[in-house]
Amino acid sequence: MPAPLTLPRTSWGAPAAPRRALLVHGLGSTGALMWRFGATLADEGWRAIAVDLRGHGTAPRALDYTIAAYAADLAHTVPDAGEPWDLVIGHSLGGAAAVVAGAEHPGWARRLVLVDPGIVVDERDGEVIRASQQAAFAHPSEATIRAEHPGWHPHDVELKAVAAVQASRHAVEQTGIQNSPWDVRAHAIRVTVPAHVIAADPAVYSLFSGPVAEGILAANPLFTLTTVAGAGHSPHRDKPDETMRMLREILT
Repeated sequence: MPAPLTLPRTSWGAPAAPRRALLVHGLGSTGALMWRFGATLADEGWRAIAVDLRGHGTAPRALDYTIAAYAADLAHTVPDAGEPWDLVIGHSLGGAAAVVAGAEHPGWARRLVLVDPGIVVDERDGEVIRASQQAAFAHPSEATIRAEHPGWHPHDVELKAVAAVQASRHAVEQTGIQNSPWDVRAHAIRVTVPAHVIAADPAVYSLFSGPVAEGILAANPLFTLTTVAGAGHSPHRDKPDETMRMLREILT
């Protein structure tokens, strides 16, 4: 794997909490945007730590933006006690990187929750993502985000605007360019811990659906799936109550 970077952290919950979770955001976002997961886990007695991925937020910049590089950073990120993460939650790009880190380092995490993960990003999805990111960089304002997502919580609107300003446009563009083809199915099949996917609704827009999802679920029995009806690619922002309910069910 590439040489890792040390990633900045944001945390929720008591420092001495017995269970530790790592939260990993998607492309163009920041660790702070995983706040809904962090707050929910803290209320359940967890210590949740979110990171800014390389090239995002206040994380170091680099030249390598392959999924392997993102995964190397995550594998280098461990709880203070040095034990495996009890849980890793990864959204989109963060889900893909968590899958690779988990496959390459089986002792890194005890469980994965993948939120509409980008296991495969084909040409069509790549165009959708590029257009979305270009729009975010062109209009990084709360007003624009609120108009596009009127149902989002004010925290999500605020933090998404901040994330667009903080993220390296070069890093976001290179993530698409350097991961062609974007396909970590081989790593998903090698995951040896429970991996539950909370997927977006394909009727709205989802990266984890159809033959890709069916193939992974058939090839690795440790993968399970629930779908958030009516939610787009960010179910924790589109349908937060339902998504957090699913998370609690997974943890129990």
